[in-house]
Amino acid sequence: MSFNTGLSGLNAASTDLNVTSNNIANSNTTGFKSSRTEFADVFSLSALGVGSTAVGSGVLANKVAQQFSQGNLNFTESTLDLAISGQGFFVMSDSATGQEHTYTRAGNFNVDKDGNIVNGQGQFLKAFQTNTDGSVKSTSLSTATAVNIPRTAGAPSATTAVDISLNLDSSATALDPTLFDLTDSSTYTSSTSVTAFDSLGNSHITTAYYIKSNVAADLAVNGWEVKYAIDGTEVTQDTTTGHPSTLMTFGTDGKLATPLAANDVVLTTTALGNDAAPLSISFDYSTTGTTQFAAPFAVSELDQDGFTAGRLSGIDLDETGVIRASFSNGQSQTLGKVALAQFNNDQGLKQLGNSSFSETLTSGVPLAGESGISDFGIIRSGALENSNVDITKEMVHLITAQRNFQANARSIETNNQLTQTVINIR
Repeated sequence: MSFNTGLSGLNAASTDLNVTSNNIANSNTTGFKSSRTEFADVFSLSALGVGSTAVGSGVLANKVAQQFSQGNLNFTESTLDLAISGQGFFVMSDSATGQEHTYTRAGNFNVDKDGNIVNGQGQFLKAFQTNTDGSVKSTSLSTATAVNIPRTAGAPSATTAVDISLNLDSSATALDPTLFDLTDSSTYTSSTSVTAFDSLGNSHITTAYYIKSNVAADLAVNGWEVKYAIDGTEVTQDTTTGHPSTLMTFGTDGKLATPLAANDVVLTTTALGNDAAPLSISFDYSTTGTTQFAAPFAVSELDQDGFTAGRLSGIDLDETGVIRASFSNGQSQTLGKVALAQFNNDQGLKQLGNSSFSETLTSGVPLAGESGISDFGIIRSGALENSNVDITKEMVHLITAQRNFQANARSIETNNQLTQTVINIR
């Protein structure tokens, strides 16, 4: 009996040593959660119950319990290094469309050859599908998908509108607009250019030339003639005013009087000679504060709505978990929102290795959610969660477990000596 009791103590102490050693070995493992050995005493009962002199039968390692306390965050330079500050697990699957999920706190992700966000084991990070504004369509894990990063921003978009805000110098010398020559800067007062894109994504330099008109009718309304050129070729404005170019007029307060409608100034080209569709571009001076003051010519705003095909230039992820791809053409695309999951009983999860877990009947079903919503933690981009192992604490515990092992070994040794004494009695 005493031998078995001491042996049970050795086995339990050995388990404790193994658990502690494993904790120490994984002190630098990203997202690792330490374990704790929990013991229970063994007591044999007879059919008639326990007498007042009954002695226990030893000890057993009742459970190796995971400790899901928060590890320290280690900040990195990689956008795809993710950490959860608070509760929750990243959701992973072995295939892009797989519904067999595993769960981890290790957020050291990268991009595979097909553009999917994966971990070191090639598992796919799952994300909720989103609308264009970043809001989630559904928080069900059954609809979560792998995150694929496109390399291009898609088809180009032709420029259709230019928003421009500027000041024209009222003190400038008036010129004859009929003498305009875009190659001669003395025939116009000021100019500014913007890059426009055709339907194939080719760029075209579009230039507006501003001429303070000396025509009597124009002088009466503080008028400026504006002529346009695309790639160095003058383009006639399509207008109902009868002018071959834009006539801009100003009030005595220096504010723009005409044109005040966004579509009053429309440039239309013929075939561009590159298989692209002709350009039709409206210039809007009306909503952005164009003025005529006694101040130097200045452009305060100049925007156009077209873009060429772009290449991937970066990946951004905010604390709400929304993943966005940015492209060289200035466009961005929302790719999804990182899915999080948590369980009613984290300690019921099954360990799989690689800092991963799977659900069990004891853990309960996963509860899906978003970063920062309800009691889910916040996702930190450019950070990794360190192991929650406390080296100092584990070293002290290692000494305690070692002494426990030695004490049980001594118990067996003492029982052996007593047995030998009995055997040697003559």
